[in-house]
Amino acid sequence: MLSLQFVISTQTDPYWNVAVENYLVACENSNTLTLYLWRNRRTVVIGQNQNPYSEVNVEALEGDGGYLMRRTTGGGAVYHDDGNLNFSFVMPKAHYDQQRQFAVIQRAVERFGLHTELSGRNDILAEGRKFSGNAFSKGRFNDLHHGTLLIKGNMEDLQRYLRPKPAKLQKHGVASVRSRVVNLSELNPDITAESMVPCLRDAFAEEYGAQVRTVSFDEITTRAEVQTLHDKYASPEWKYGRWQTFTAQRSAQFDWGGVELALVVDEARGVITDVQIASDALDLAALDEARRLLTGASTAVAPTSDNAILQDIFALVYQQK
Repeated sequence: MLSLQFVISTQTDPYWNVAVENYLVACENSNTLTLYLWRNRRTVVIGQNQNPYSEVNVEALEGDGGYLMRRTTGGGAVYHDDGNLNFSFVMPKAHYDQQRQFAVIQRAVERFGLHTELSGRNDILAEGRKFSGNAFSKGRFNDLHHGTLLIKGNMEDLQRYLRPKPAKLQKHGVASVRSRVVNLSELNPDITAESMVPCLRDAFAEEYGAQVRTVSFDEITTRAEVQTLHDKYASPEWKYGRWQTFTAQRSAQFDWGGVELALVVDEARGVITDVQIASDALDLAALDEARRLLTGASTAVAPTSDNAILQDIFALVYQQK
């Protein structure tokens, strides 16, 4: 019998919020489906494989008392503030279904009289404009689908802190970050984070046909495993990686997403000794494989692969494109 679990964060510190999310993903319970809601204060969240210094105005963000947070899923950079409501579906593998999970969000938003639709790899639109970006990952016991609902976000801050690449904006046929997104409150002033919460809970129950029980966020944060995760995600090593130490960089935009490469090359031996790959691609396994194959590879002979993403990355490294 299915059990539906509802968790609402009492924190706006992003490192506590992501720690609880990853703790929930690691829990083994084959019949428990979780909807977790949370809000971050003045935070730019980047994908697992992104370069913070090319995606974010880090100096401005942190100078204003904001947070940089790197998530464990792929995709691009997004801005969170008190005007966002974020959601996480933590689903046992047998019950993971992106269409049903998207349906919960759409059902909740449509209660306010708006038309919604899915777009591209991971966006939800209302009246033709994006209000939600989503990302996905697989765990040992559960798979994760999470995203953000832009309800009353500060668009000036969004443009101040994010650094979208011109090639990506050109691909979407738009001139700025602001033109691609919309606050739901602009479309219906009755939509607030507070009014959306019960709609999401009800839509969750309706979609899966079961009662929902609420689990205490504060109780979860007392667990040692969650404290350890908090410290990891708050650490400079996790947030910034080694991006400040590389000098040779190459970048390109492909159909599957953008990619930025940072290389350290031993010129005497003609070998790539270290590589960082930044991308908003959702295929994390392909990026991990590219790192593995490039590290220690000769600068004279490119590795080979049948994977289209790897072919594009290798061609970029070896200047074949």
